[in-house]
Amino acid sequence: IANRKGVVFHQDNARPHVSLITRQKLLELGWDVLPHPPYSPDLAPSDFHLFRSLQNSLNGKNFNSLVEIKHHVEKFFAENPARFWKDGIFKLPERWKKVVEQNGTYII
Repeated sequence: IANRKGVVFHQDNARPHVSLITRQKLLELGWDVLPHPPYSPDLAPSDFHLFRSLQNSLNGKNFNSLVEIKHHVEKFFAENPARFWKDGIFKLPERWKKVVEQNGTYII
């Protein structure tokens, strides 16, 4: 993966992600798409890194409107430094290794 040129794209197998139109667009863009086994949230950085951190930032919060929620989420994205995003990517190989070592069982 490290020596590839261009975009290497990873996503889970949610229906919109594997739809014909999405696959055609990724092919048109010339992006390499990493395979993702079904029902494997531990393998997607969005699930184990991004969404977990976002969920933690939401814990204990009460919002009175959709605007307040949107503001909180936008603030979450804006306030996380570049290192936060890099960490999610750099943790992938170790995360994948753990999943393989545990025969695909869920990692807590």
